[in-house]
Amino acid sequence: MKYFIRMINTIVVLLLADVLTLVKIFNVDRYKVPVILLLVAWFILININPLYACKKPETKRLRGCAKGHELLIIFIVSTTVGVIYSIAGLLGAFNTVTISYKLWIANILMLVLIENTVFWNGIIRVYLTSEQLGFRIRIWGLICGMIPIAHLIVLGIIIKTVGREVEVENNKIIENAKRHDDRICATKYPILLVHGVFFRDFRYLNYWGRIPKELEENGATIFYGQQQSASSVAECGQEVADKILEICKEYDCEKVNIIAHSKGGLDSRYALNIPGIKEHVASLTTINTPHRGCEFADYLLSKISEGKKEVIANTYNGALKRLGDHDPDFIKAVTDLTATACKKRNEELPNVEGVYYQSIGSKLNKAGSGRFPLNFSYHLVNAFDGANDGLVGENSFKWGEEYNFLTVKGKRGISHGDMIDLNRENFDGFDVREFYVQLVAKLKSMGF
Repeated sequence: MKYFIRMINTIVVLLLADVLTLVKIFNVDRYKVPVILLLVAWFILININPLYACKKPETKRLRGCAKGHELLIIFIVSTTVGVIYSIAGLLGAFNTVTISYKLWIANILMLVLIENTVFWNGIIRVYLTSEQLGFRIRIWGLICGMIPIAHLIVLGIIIKTVGREVEVENNKIIENAKRHDDRICATKYPILLVHGVFFRDFRYLNYWGRIPKELEENGATIFYGQQQSASSVAECGQEVADKILEICKEYDCEKVNIIAHSKGGLDSRYALNIPGIKEHVASLTTINTPHRGCEFADYLLSKISEGKKEVIANTYNGALKRLGDHDPDFIKAVTDLTATACKKRNEELPNVEGVYYQSIGSKLNKAGSGRFPLNFSYHLVNAFDGANDGLVGENSFKWGEEYNFLTVKGKRGISHGDMIDLNRENFDGFDVREFYVQLVAKLKSMGF
């Protein structure tokens, strides 16, 4: 039914754009005013509240997104038909009726006015409401807006992206509502999320993207590691250990379940070996953690002069201190990620008894699929560590009793950043939010 309404709305736009010719062709001068008024009224209604050919969105934002998406579809279809019709008229395809060039030009101007109204109404709505378009597509839309062919390609990408966003996000809201009472992520012990290197836990710029909210909607209790973003594994590990004791004391919980990404997994393993900590941890899940280090880090540190190292370190340390680290040490952080340092640490830090260890890894299938800078670092990592996620080699991920390796079909793959929803991006084959929901649901089923 809604697809039928879309077709009717598209026809109304075309009729209004060519109403002067139609009145002449069908000889309905006496009804000209009522016909024009009816078409104008319908056109205004379409632009105010277009119906969308999809399941009714659950939120105001998604409804705005869906309406903008619908207007852009009407625009691209009606413009295509309108242009073909105008060219055919100019070439005399409708020779049964004499149409003056003045009338033809008037119709062209009307078509431009009508289509611009529909387009700008639609594009402004999706620019204001869509979260999946992102900065890059928005900029490409502005750059290519006046470039023939290119603007149609970008518009097609916008329509596809927004349409998929409405469908995916709406289905997710419905799914969460259906299982809300089941609280499938309400684990016995709360979840402690431990971030990786060069990032911190910020309230308004969550390292874990949309994941914490999704877990909380399904019953999880979430805490954050809040260790320094750049320091040694030992120093960060101690901070994680302190956070574990703080959570258990202040919130009266016996243990926590740790989910740690990247270097955070190394920090957490170190914390578990600090006396008095393992008793307060039920499980450790490491996500894309370089347990066996990164050989490309060994190479870089061996090739860069001490002077350049100092300059780079001072630059990063200054920036990281402004972001909240009280004693950042760039060189220590990077050195502890080398294959050499990790090999030594693995010998010194055995898995502790009574804690369930599991690990997860992923890889990019093609360098270009990774967002900057992972699309550049992929080649360097690949030269030393083989298949990788843009930062860490596949052979470095596995640790613990269970290991899951993830990728998707096609060229894209799953990057180091994708595993923490860094770019808040939906893509085919992997739903990172649902992945974490099922991960935590499994911990709950195991009694953790």
